[in-house]
Amino acid sequence: MAKITLEHLTINKYKSILNPQKVNIDPSITVLVGKNESGKTAFLTAIAKTNYFTQDEDFEFDIVNDYPRKELIDFQDLDEDCQIINCDYQISSAYLKEIETEFGKGVFSSNGFSYAKMYKSGTGVFSGIKADEKIFIKVILEKYSLSSETKSSVLACNSLQDTISIEKHEDDVDFENFKSHVTRICENGYENWENKLEGYIARNWIKSKMPKFWYFNEYYPLSGNISINKLRDQQSLSEKDKTSKALFEFARIIPDEVIQSTEEDYEKYIALLEASSNKITDEIFKYWSTNQNLDIEFKIKDINQHPNPPEKILDIRVKSQKHRITLPLDRRSKGFNWFFSFIVWFSKIQADKDSDYILLLDEPGLNLHASAQADLLRFIEDLSKKYQIIYTTHSPFMVDSERLDRVRTCYESDGGTIVSDSIQMKDADTLFPLQAALGYDIAQNLFISKNNLLVEGPSDLVYLTAISSIMESATRTALRDDITIVPVGGLDKVSTFISLLRGSKLNIACLLDTFTNQKGKQKVDDLVKAKIIKDKNIRFFNEFATNGKKTANIEDLFDPKEYIDLFNEAFDSEYKKIELTDLDTSIDSIIIQICKIIGKDRFNHYRPANKLNQKGIDDKTFSKDTLDRFEKVFGSINKLYPT
Repeated sequence: MAKITLEHLTINKYKSILNPQKVNIDPSITVLVGKNESGKTAFLTAIAKTNYFTQDEDFEFDIVNDYPRKELIDFQDLDEDCQIINCDYQISSAYLKEIETEFGKGVFSSNGFSYAKMYKSGTGVFSGIKADEKIFIKVILEKYSLSSETKSSVLACNSLQDTISIEKHEDDVDFENFKSHVTRICENGYENWENKLEGYIARNWIKSKMPKFWYFNEYYPLSGNISINKLRDQQSLSEKDKTSKALFEFARIIPDEVIQSTEEDYEKYIALLEASSNKITDEIFKYWSTNQNLDIEFKIKDINQHPNPPEKILDIRVKSQKHRITLPLDRRSKGFNWFFSFIVWFSKIQADKDSDYILLLDEPGLNLHASAQADLLRFIEDLSKKYQIIYTTHSPFMVDSERLDRVRTCYESDGGTIVSDSIQMKDADTLFPLQAALGYDIAQNLFISKNNLLVEGPSDLVYLTAISSIMESATRTALRDDITIVPVGGLDKVSTFISLLRGSKLNIACLLDTFTNQKGKQKVDDLVKAKIIKDKNIRFFNEFATNGKKTANIEDLFDPKEYIDLFNEAFDSEYKKIELTDLDTSIDSIIIQICKIIGKDRFNHYRPANKLNQKGIDDKTFSKDTLDRFEKVFGSINKLYPT
C-alpha cells in the first residue's frame, strides 16, 4: 500500500487550461476521456512535471512553453507569481503511525496535505502540514537526562529553534545529545519554514515519500535499430532513446562497454538482452492474447569500421514462429511494439523499491485491436493494485463500462480546457466513447424500452417484477406493462446512465435505496442541478417503507418476519437461523440489522430475491401492509410516465 496517495488536484494556467480545473482522482484508476486537441495531454504533462521520477528537462515547468500564449506577455510583466498545479494528498494510517512512532503522539496532526508548484519561483509549496513543537519538546525531554533547570528553560521556549541557544547546566548528563537532536531537526528541514519541526517533517518524511509521476505515450516505443554510440554520447535524448536506454539498464549493459568490445564479445551482451527480453515477453503474454507465436531477436552490428571506436547498432527483430520470418521491431505490429516498449520503460521504475509511483499513460493501446484493448484494460487493472493510474483515451474499448465512476471528461471550450465528471459534460462528441462503451454493455445485457425505471441491482428487479405480478392477479395497482425495469449495477452507474442517455427521447425515472453517505446524495443532487433529470422523477424506498424509517432498501418494504424467512431459506447452510427477536430495531434498514447479526459488512442480496422467485407466491404469501407498501410504490412510479 502506498504511504501517500493523490486525492484531488487543481491545474491552472497551463497550455490550453486557462482557468482552475479541480479533478477528483480515484485511488486506483482515473480515466480522462476527450476528443483530440481537447487538452488531455496537457493535463497529464502538468501532473508529470509536478514530481517527475527522474531528472528530465522535458518534464520541468517552463513559463514560455507552458503558460497560455495569449496571456504570456502580461504575466511576465507582473510581479506576482502564479500557481500552476496544486495536489491534495492523503497520508495512509500506517505511515501516520510511523511518523507518530518517530516524533511522539499528538505531535503531527495532519492526515493529508497539499503540494503546489509555482511558475516564476519554480518552487514547490506545501500547505496543511501541522506539527506541534511544544508537544515535541515535551516528548524529547523524556528521552534525555537533563537538570530541572534546563528542562524549565526548554519548556519556556516558544519554538524548537529557541532551545538551541540554551546554555548547559552542570547537572545535565545528556545535554549534548539533546542539543544535537534538536539541531539536526532545525538544520535539516526547509530553511525558510518558521516552524522548524514542520519543515523537517515536510522535507524528510513527506516530500521524500510523495509518489513520483511516470509518463508514457505513443512516442516511446523502441526503434528497430538503436545506435549504441548515440545512446552513449547524446545529452538530449528523444522518447525512443529513453526507452532504448531503459532496455540497456534493464539488461545491465553499459553502452560504452559494447562500443569498446569486439565481435567476439557480442555474444555475452546478446545473452543479457535475450534474458531480459524473455522476462519482458513472458510478462506481455500474460495479457497479449492476439498472437502468442512471437519472439524477440537481438543482433549487434558494426555499421562503420572507420571511426574509432566504430559505430555500432543494436538490431531488434520480431520473429513469427508461425510464418518463420523476422522483421525489425518497428515494422511489426505497432500494438505489440507499444506493449513491449511499455514493459521495458516500466522496468525502470519497477527497479526502484523505495518509492511509490503514479502512472500517467497518454492514449495507451492506441494501435491495439478492441480485443487487445480489453487485454490492456485487464493489465492496467492488475497494475492498479500497486500503483495509482491516470490514463487518457478516446476509445470506447478503453473504458470499463462497469466502472464509469472513474471517468472524467475533457472538453475544449471558448474558455479553455474543461475537465469534469462525466455527468456534467454536455458535448456529444466528448461523451461518445462513454456512450459507446455503455451501449456495448447494454447491447449484451439489457433491452431498453421507451419507459425505463432505473434500479440499482438485480434483486430490485426480481422483487418488483414478482410483487407486480401478484398485484395484477389480485386486480390491485401493479407496475405498468410498458415500463421496463433496468438494473444498472449501483448508484454510480445510475447517475452516469442517466447522463449518457439524456436527449435520446427515453422516459427515465429512478427508484433508489436511501443514501447512507453524502457522496451518494451529492451525485443525485448534481444530476438535478444540471437539469439532467427532474427531482420529481427520483423516488426513494424510505418514502414507502415502514413509518419512521429514514434509511431504507427495497427489502424494507416487506414485513421484517417475511424478509427474515427469505434470508434464512436462502442462507440455510451458511448462517444460524435468525429470529425476529434478534433484530436491532434502533437501526432502520433490515439489511444493516442482518449484517450486524451475521458479523459481515454485506451479503449477496440477490439470493433471498432468487429464493422468492423460486417459491409459489400469491397475495396470501405477504401481509396486507407489505402489499399496501408495494402498491404505493407502483402507483407513484406509474404517474411518472406519460400515458
